[in-house]
Amino acid sequence: MKFELIKVEETQKSVLRQMLELYEYEFSEFNENDINEYGFYGYRYFDHYWTDPERHAFFIKINGKYAGFVMVNNFCYVLKEKARSLAEFFVMRKYRRLGIGRSVASKIFDMFPGKWEVLQHGRNDLSKLFWNNVIENYTNNEYMVRTVITEEWKGQALIFNNTNKPR
Repeated sequence: MKFELIKVEETQKSVLRQMLELYEYEFSEFNENDINEYGFYGYRYFDHYWTDPERHAFFIKINGKYAGFVMVNNFCYVLKEKARSLAEFFVMRKYRRLGIGRSVASKIFDMFPGKWEVLQHGRNDLSKLFWNNVIENYTNNEYMVRTVITEEWKGQALIFNNTNKPR
């Protein structure tokens, strides 16, 4: 199935915000977050994706329809030098298990050569399985797994460098 990655323009913030709510709803199973008094989960650094040049947001579209989003930044828990982080990655249920996620991830990694850190929540076994498989294949098994413990959650980070990967 063919997909498009489209940079989210500031005029499209409301669409991304709505999709983030769907994502946060699904993720609440793992982080146990609740909605706020206005009925939203919210996203703390949302507006920074249009003011910080190191943050990038993309829609995933299939046949012109919204199918998910990807958010990239440079905030890393393990890597302290210049690196990229896959901050958020969401494929809507309708489009899962079709190879879209794997293809989108590879395209995003190719767009930003360098060191990468991809986190998975410790309780999200499907995410760990997916990302271990994707990154193992993308890097030809040249990656590291590190434990990450923050004030809010425990999980793992997959670390790799695609600077010299042929494109």
